[in-house]
Amino acid sequence: MRLFDTHCHFDFDVFADDFACQLELAQTQGVERIMIPSIGPSNWDKLLAMSAEYAGIYTALGMHPYFLTDNSVYHLTDLQKQTEAHLNHFRAIGECGLDAMVDVDHDIQGKVFNAQIALANDLQLPLILHSRKTHNEVLQLLKQHKFTFGGVLHGFSGSYQQAMQFIELGFYIGIGGVITYPRARKTRQTAANLPLEWIVLETDAPDMPLMGYQGKPNHPAMLSQVLSCLTLLRDTDERSVAQITWKNANRVFKVCE
Repeated sequence: MRLFDTHCHFDFDVFADDFACQLELAQTQGVERIMIPSIGPSNWDKLLAMSAEYAGIYTALGMHPYFLTDNSVYHLTDLQKQTEAHLNHFRAIGECGLDAMVDVDHDIQGKVFNAQIALANDLQLPLILHSRKTHNEVLQLLKQHKFTFGGVLHGFSGSYQQAMQFIELGFYIGIGGVITYPRARKTRQTAANLPLEWIVLETDAPDMPLMGYQGKPNHPAMLSQVLSCLTLLRDTDERSVAQITWKNANRVFKVCE
C-alpha cells in the first residue's frame, strides 16, 4: 500500500538526528510521500531545501497562526517574494488559518490569514488550513474571497455538518490520530460517514500522538495505524481506503502518481 502523510512537521528538531533513517522508517510503513507545511519565515528555506534533496518530500509556504507575533504582518511581503522566487518548488500555501485557543491577537491572525487566502488565489494554489474553534469564521472568509482552489482542512475534529461545509468549498478533510481515541465520538462518527473521496490521511507529527502513545513524539510511520483505525470505523477494506486516500492526496497537491 502507498500512503501520503498530508501533514507532518518533519523538519522539527525531534527528527533532526539522522533524518535519512527517520525517513526510511516512515517508508517501511508504506509512507511514500510527506507534505511538510511551514510555520513561518523561520523554516521556509529549510523546507525548500528538504523538498529539493529528498524524493517524496513536499512542502507548503505559509504562516501558522500559533507562531504569529505583533511583527508578523511585516513578513507578508517576504512570503510574497518567497512564493514568487520558488513557485515550482512548493505545492500549497500554509499552514495558515485561525486559532481561538492561542494567545495571539485575533486581528493579527485575521490580517495574516486574509493575506494568505489572497495569495493562494493569485497563485491558484490550494490552502492547508488550521482551524481551532473557528470553523464558521474560516468558512466565511473563504467565501468572501471567493476562493475556489481547495486544499486540506488539517487535523479535523468536528461534526459531519461542519466537514461537509468545507467539502462544498473544495477542501479535503485531514484525518489523523484523533480518531484512535474512543472518547472522540463525534470525530470518529464523522470520519466513518464522510465521503471517502474527500478524506486524506495525516499524522501532524511530532504532535497529535495516537492512542497508547501519549507522551511520545508522533511519527509519520504511524500513518499506517491511522489508516487501520479509519478502516475499522468504516467497516471496509483497508487496501481500498489506502488507494482512494492516496489518490486524493496526490490530486489536491497536484502530484503525479
